[in-house]
Amino acid sequence: MSEKAFLVLEDGSVYEGYSFGAEVSAYGEVVFNTSMTGYQEMLTDPSYAGQIVVPTYPIIGNYGINSQDFESNRIQVAGFVVREECHLPSHWQSISTLHDYLLSSGISGVAGVDTRAITRRLRSLGVMMGMLTLDSTEEALEQLKRLPRYDDIDFVKQVTTDTVYRWDALPGENPLFHIVVIDCGLKFSILRNLSKLGCASTVVPSTTSAEDILALKPDGILLSPGPGDPALPYLEETVRNLIGRKPIMGICLGHQLLGRVFGGKTFKLKFGHRGANHPVRELATGRVHITAQNHGFAVDADSVKGGLEVSHVSLNDGTVEGLRNRELHIFYIQYHSEASPGPQDTVNSFERFIEMVRGGY
Repeated sequence: MSEKAFLVLEDGSVYEGYSFGAEVSAYGEVVFNTSMTGYQEMLTDPSYAGQIVVPTYPIIGNYGINSQDFESNRIQVAGFVVREECHLPSHWQSISTLHDYLLSSGISGVAGVDTRAITRRLRSLGVMMGMLTLDSTEEALEQLKRLPRYDDIDFVKQVTTDTVYRWDALPGENPLFHIVVIDCGLKFSILRNLSKLGCASTVVPSTTSAEDILALKPDGILLSPGPGDPALPYLEETVRNLIGRKPIMGICLGHQLLGRVFGGKTFKLKFGHRGANHPVRELATGRVHITAQNHGFAVDADSVKGGLEVSHVSLNDGTVEGLRNRELHIFYIQYHSEASPGPQDTVNSFERFIEMVRGGY
């Protein structure tokens, strides 16, 4: 029988379940994701660094863990909370259970709780800090009062690559273009999509200077998604020195950074957008895309200036989902065009970026 375990939220609410994965305490910002599948991608998405993730779908782990769907080289979440953990997965690609995968990485989980009740609470009160514990819930609540807040930590520096590395085009193909990807919390699916389009990518740490990036002779530059508050002066400075020198694409955190560089403001959403079913309207055409999203901050539409225009909006809450600049070769989107998990409605965003690269400066 598994140990009794608890999720304690900073408002004092407690959810009792049982422990799976590693039997250790963990703390972080508690967020929910509405995707019906893709828990492996969620676990390994660097944008979830520092967060305890609560999937709303009730059965998690039913198809196990496979060797194909990792979005980074390790689990990134601080903890995992599910309604029902599947002990006997059924899928021909499965190489591990969810429990064993969390255990091997030292990541704790809690199962057997009402995840939709947690979601309703977060939607009503907003995301909050929480702790997973097997011990005293009162002590966990006291610890939460002393531990750093999620917004006060630069998680980008924690998840970015330590070294420069290359991701080639598909085997047997000569690369059409060379893209430098600034790793703010990169998902491998972005590199996979660039590879399919005939591009070789060089991935660099988030602290790499604009001069060092340009020295790699890129045809285009991509600012990846990532965790936390986009108010990162060192990255803003790098981006500012790259604008107008190479075509640039920004996704999620990269989109927010570009917005800030052009004078826009960013703000924290009440409970964020995390899931694979978010409708986004493209203003130029009126077309609606169903998108995958994972962000807790957004660009303030009323602050957009410096030649920027809002190009896409969320149909759920009206927040900015895309920006454009009519004069510069820059492509910004808040949603995740690589999906993983999620629909492929907007995967052609990478094609639009490559067409921009083809045009060059």
